[in-house]
Amino acid sequence: MLLLPKTPGTSRRADLRRHGTRTLMTLNESGITLAEVLMATAMIGIGLVGLLTVVPISSYAVYEGNSLTTATFLANQKLEEIKNGVWLQIPANDCVGLSAGNGDFAPTSNTCTRTNPTVCNAPGACTIAADEIPVAGYTGYNRTVRIVDCSTVAGGCGGVTDANFRRVTVTVTYHAITGTGSGAAGSTKPTVLTMNLSRR
Repeated sequence: MLLLPKTPGTSRRADLRRHGTRTLMTLNESGITLAEVLMATAMIGIGLVGLLTVVPISSYAVYEGNSLTTATFLANQKLEEIKNGVWLQIPANDCVGLSAGNGDFAPTSNTCTRTNPTVCNAPGACTIAADEIPVAGYTGYNRTVRIVDCSTVAGGCGGVTDANFRRVTVTVTYHAITGTGSGAAGSTKPTVLTMNLSRR
């Protein structure tokens, strides 16, 4: 056996390989110790727990965004329907209607003649926009329409006090959730769109 002078990280013993060449065998091979592996695992675990706390909040944001978009669409859809209704002074044809006493009632009219979206035949009373609980095809969404006369409501409609103007308010409510994924029983969130409408 051949002895070589000791150098750091090597042994004095030479090792013969296949072809008879001599190489030095190192005894100081470094690697990852169990303590280092456990430390790395703990740090990765803490990072993943931090990321997992974000998942319910991001899920809530996606749900809320989808619900709000749907509610706004449904409210705007009803506003367009009311806006396209006929409201003429001569001949008298009022298919916009009014909420009784400017109160919390679905709008009705006694002078409406139309076939769509609901059939109305004057001089009979006709509900212009009935409360929809739930909206057809949209489970969990409720829609109400209220129409007031700007000349008789306190303060008018944004300062407008004219009998030829009406304020249309469409409210769509939907089931609300929190960032933890659940909402109180019966809790709802409203989406309210309002517009002033003039007689043609």
